[in-house]
Amino acid sequence: MRTIFSKSPSPPTHHHTFTESLIEENIEAAELSITKWDSLYGDDHVSYCNIASLFSENNRDEAKQYLSSIKGLQKAMRYLASLESTSDKLVRAQTLMQTAMKRLEREFYQILKSNRNYLDPESVSNHSSSRPSVSRSSFSDSEEDGSENDSIPEVERGSSAVIADLRAIAEAMISAGYAKECFKIYRTIRKSTVDEALYNLGVERNLGFQQIQKMKWEILEVKIKHWLNAVKGAVKTVFYGERLLCDQVFAISSSIRESCFTDVSKEGALALFGFPESVAKCKKTPEKMFRILDLYEAVSDLWPEIESIFSFESTSTVRSTAVNSLIRLSDAVRTMLTDFEMAIQKHSSKTTVPGGGIHPLTRYVMNYISFLADYSGVLSDIIADWPLQISSPLPESYFGSPDKEESISSPISVRLAWLILVMLCKLDGKAEMYKDVALSYLFLANNLQYVVNKVRQSNLKLLLGDNWVTKHEQKVRKYAANYERMGWSKVFAALPENPTVEIPVDQVIEHFRNFNSAFEEAYKKQTSWVVTDPKLRDEIKLSLARRIGPIYKEFFDKYGGVQLMKEMCSETLVRYTPDDLGNYCSDLFFGSGSSGSISSSSSQGGGYSR
Repeated sequence: MRTIFSKSPSPPTHHHTFTESLIEENIEAAELSITKWDSLYGDDHVSYCNIASLFSENNRDEAKQYLSSIKGLQKAMRYLASLESTSDKLVRAQTLMQTAMKRLEREFYQILKSNRNYLDPESVSNHSSSRPSVSRSSFSDSEEDGSENDSIPEVERGSSAVIADLRAIAEAMISAGYAKECFKIYRTIRKSTVDEALYNLGVERNLGFQQIQKMKWEILEVKIKHWLNAVKGAVKTVFYGERLLCDQVFAISSSIRESCFTDVSKEGALALFGFPESVAKCKKTPEKMFRILDLYEAVSDLWPEIESIFSFESTSTVRSTAVNSLIRLSDAVRTMLTDFEMAIQKHSSKTTVPGGGIHPLTRYVMNYISFLADYSGVLSDIIADWPLQISSPLPESYFGSPDKEESISSPISVRLAWLILVMLCKLDGKAEMYKDVALSYLFLANNLQYVVNKVRQSNLKLLLGDNWVTKHEQKVRKYAANYERMGWSKVFAALPENPTVEIPVDQVIEHFRNFNSAFEEAYKKQTSWVVTDPKLRDEIKLSLARRIGPIYKEFFDKYGGVQLMKEMCSETLVRYTPDDLGNYCSDLFFGSGSSGSISSSSSQGGGYSR
């Protein structure tokens, strides 16, 4: 026969010691209450859920009396055990206690099983344990404050009442030495509840590293998305709710509270936090970077809750699994950043972009880096203790102002600035592949302008700063000026320095001939060239118009009249009016290449065949 004592306690020393009559009175009161409710379920094999509940709304007073009689029975048993451990009264009391515990086992099971709507993780996690209605037992002698109770949602009130009942039963069973039975019932029912909640969230339990490693990325990415959608609810609702429930139901015993929560939640938590660690171990490729960062961010953001919920020593493996996931994920990100830089440096395409447009490398790298900038907070954590290793310091002119307060200094800013610089250096090499120097400068202007635009339009601007943008815009203008100088030098040289000064006719003829030839050559060649940015395109056109238009117009007005045409009737010497030049230049930089045939026999009014 079970005894509720690990050792015989000392006889009571307080003034109100038991008398024979008080002992008998306590035992009889307990017997009356216990046997009454024992008769309502009868056979020991009756289903737990088929009994009439002692803890229903209609029986609150009797439930209170039942638990009170058990306390009285315990007092009597302790006193009897201290005097004569083999007395008939003690045997009788122990038999009654066993009957009462069987009843409470069934009640505990029934309440857990039939009140899942009140005990689901969301209901438990939504109500605050600081509310008086939650911490107050259903069997408190004080009355509920009606106005306060009315302000609490019905589900929350129901949840609080059910938890109070469970706590009262758990306290009675644990005090009577039936902690093991109470624990077993709770663990069985609540573990299935937690497992079901995780399953409904989409947490996969049996997904090992070997399976993940063999998955195609498209399939794994879908699973990562499901995990990302599930993890917040799993931590903030399922595990948090279960921790609250354990803490409240087993408030009487810290060790049982810990054991219950660990047995119920540990397995699911390890499966949940083991997933990102397994993903991080897989082969690292650039397209996986952003999902890896998503996983890191999710675990990192939830770490305070993870640390708090799984604070027990017995759940330390859950904490360490989450930490290991962060370590593995951060290592994966560092590896992919290194591989990304190496891929830029090793890019070996020998083909040039038609018309000097945007190189695919520029688009890919800048899109990638601008996405990285969206993760600047996470990346800052990952690379905080991972200094950039380069043979020489970054050029001050690349960063911007030498003023330390304005220059790039944060590790994430330095890292992203370096990646852009690596790409720009690679583009310098690709520019040299163009046979036409002017086109190589146009290529550099186009690509750097694309880089600047990407920085302006993304979070990169916050990381790199206005000085960075200003410096690189100046470089774009420098490239454009070099293009203009190299691409139109013959046209500029064909015009007289002072178009209004009187010069001999033969020199006039020579200027017009040289201009026609130089302009046609430049135009035909450059109709297939492109300037992708509308603003830059307009700036270059305007600059050309300012350098060519006014001088040519003055020269044309002075020498391009009828008299010269009569003298030189054997050839169409003046092929373009100033307006023609404006029309031709306006067609440049769209990369069409199909409208660039200028007829050598065109009239003075314009010789552009369309």
